[in-house]
Amino acid sequence: MKAVLRRPDFRLLFAGLVTSMIGESILLLAMAIWVKDLTSSNGLAGVTILAMVAPMALAPLVGWVVDRFRRRPFLIAANLVTAGVLVPLFFVQGRGSLWLIYAVAAAYGLSYIAVGGALTGLIKIIVPEELLPDANGALQTVRQGLRLIGPLVGAGIYSAVGGWLVAAIAILGFACAASAVAALRVREDRPERGELHWLTEVGAGVRHLVSQPALRRTVAGVALACLLVGFSESLIFAYVDDGLHRTPPFVGVLSTAQGVGGLLGGLVAARVVRRLGEVAAAAAGIIAFALGCGSLAYPQLWLGFAGLAVAGFGLPVVIVGFSTLLQRATPAALMGRASTAADALISGPQAISIAVGAALVSVVDYRLLFLVMAAWMALAGVYLWAGRSLAPPRAAAVPAAADST
Repeated sequence: MKAVLRRPDFRLLFAGLVTSMIGESILLLAMAIWVKDLTSSNGLAGVTILAMVAPMALAPLVGWVVDRFRRRPFLIAANLVTAGVLVPLFFVQGRGSLWLIYAVAAAYGLSYIAVGGALTGLIKIIVPEELLPDANGALQTVRQGLRLIGPLVGAGIYSAVGGWLVAAIAILGFACAASAVAALRVREDRPERGELHWLTEVGAGVRHLVSQPALRRTVAGVALACLLVGFSESLIFAYVDDGLHRTPPFVGVLSTAQGVGGLLGGLVAARVVRRLGEVAAAAAGIIAFALGCGSLAYPQLWLGFAGLAVAGFGLPVVIVGFSTLLQRATPAALMGRASTAADALISGPQAISIAVGAALVSVVDYRLLFLVMAAWMALAGVYLWAGRSLAPPRAAAVPAAADST
């Protein structure tokens, strides 16, 4: 990780992304808590996350748009648009404004796809292949580490002042990210316009994922895991309410435990990817997440903290393994479409599971649902582990003398 942070271009990008991740970390849970307070419904609180994930249905189209522009200017614009879509949160005043929160969540989800597609491509441009695990690991260390304080701070700000201040901080974070990307000096060729019908161009990312055995196996395995992982968006509120007998903002306290695990996972993710390979690393991360979910079937506070820490550890390992594989196995011209297509194929099942989980939490014991989640995700991890040999050969390690570049 030190080698990639010695690169001035990545350090600048990293600093800008940290500001946007801070805003994101305090915003997402606060919005769900906001809905819970307005409606007293665990299911409707989970639907807030569904609204963010639902735009993934448009991800292949968004990826096609991303690939038609240079990464740096597109990422600047996408961050500014993301800041803009949060402005309506200032006008939420009661239950009658619930639709505003859902609308903002959906718009944020759409802009998040665009930001992610452009960012994946930009990192591939400015970071050499052998340092991609370190770059992805550094970003995941910060993102997961923010779970230590972000959700708790967001819940605290919401409880003490209101959702408008949470929105203001997030807007500032995305504006700072746009400024940092604007300061980058990156040489990019103008993307060539595709000669095929636009529908064919839109589907190029999916075709690429299917044609690469390692990518095909990894997308399928992660998507299988996500087919039930969305249950947790509603189950966690039932766990806190019915199991621990705490108020909704306590979800932020539990998220801090997941942040501890995520911080540790992010710190070692690059090492795990190099040792096991990208596919095996993703499998190990999913199995760890499954173990964490299983522990929540028994509502004990200490076990909940431990289980969420284990789940948090697994998450960045999955993300770093998959992101690195995607970047290494995908041509630069297809990066936006391949990245967003993968997001759609993975988030589609997740969106379905969020909707199903929001409905089931009211009629099925949350403890049973956590056990079902754990068993299913463990099977998905085993499926991925069986395909670990499919990962393509990795680039050689960076020589010590190159670390200063």
